[in-house]
Order: sequence, then C-alpha cells, then structure tokens
Amino acid sequence: MDAHYHKVMKAREGITDTGSRMYFAYSGILDREAFDTWLEEHSYQFFQLPEGVVAEAKGIDLIFDFPSRWWGGRVAGLVDKNGASVFGRLFEIPAVNWPVVQHKEGVVTGMSIERIVKVSVDGKDIEATAFVTSPDRASTDGPISQRYIEALISGAKQAHLPDSYISSLRSKAV
Repeated sequence: MDAHYHKVMKAREGITDTGSRMYFAYSGILDREAFDTWLEEHSYQFFQLPEGVVAEAKGIDLIFDFPSRWWGGRVAGLVDKNGASVFGRLFEIPAVNWPVVQHKEGVVTGMSIERIVKVSVDGKDIEATAFVTSPDRASTDGPISQRYIEALISGAKQAHLPDSYISSLRSKAV
C-alpha cells in the first residue's frame, strides 16, 4: 500500500454512478503478471481487469515523452499522427473502480491526464478514455527505456495484439 491508496479509496466511496467507462489500454497494464503484482503491492486485490477486446486507435501514435526514474528512461504516451495507429485492449470498467485505473495510469501523481480517443473494434468506432503524459511533465530528453520496451512487447503479446504491431514496437526501441 502506498500513500495514494487512501485517496483512491476515498474517491471510490464518493462515486454514486452505477455505470461504467470505456478504457483504452495500450501500455504496461497489458502485462497481466506485472499488473497483478502492482495490484497486490497497492492493496487493490479486489480489482479485476476484465478480459477486454483488441482495439485500434487510428490517427495516433506512441510518443516516448515521459522520463521515468522507475523505468530508467522514457516511456510512452500518445500523439496525434495521420496514418498511424496504436493497438491495445478496450475494457469496460465500473465507474466505482475508475480511481484504481487512474492510480495505475499516473493521474494521482500528476504524471498523466485523460484523453478521449476513438478506437475501432470489429469495424465499429467507440469513444474511450486513454491516458497520456501530462503536458507539464512531457520531455523527449534522454533515452527510451529498453526495459519498458520489453514490457510493452510482452504485454502486447499477452493481449494478442497483431504480430505486425508487435514488430513495430521493436523498431521503436532505437
């Protein structure tokens, strides 16, 4: 449990919305083992990430714009880019559990902000929330974290993202 746990639990208590939110995950959260470890370390064992479905966000690309001490280099956010796309998984998260997702994605620490993206699932466009680097924390100084790239690739494989997309992640390591 860390210092943010009580803040997250208080936010959960204040939620009266019985609906859900669509969440587009494209990064480290796709590595189920690492995510389960994070849940345990932060005392969120009650939270279960649903299976989700493969989704493609068109007109955006990965940008390695957050220098992370933990990862030892820059990690990915999203940027608008014609002709590009990012694959991930689309999850439906009960509103009461949204603060847990926000914690994992770094909103609580000011690392990231929410961004609405349109994703395609089986030819159908759906609006979802993704998390991107907070503009006041963004920087492209320093190297991309090779350890993060490996985690990104591992998560993409576990999430059954297209092989061509996984190959493209390898090319971003340079």
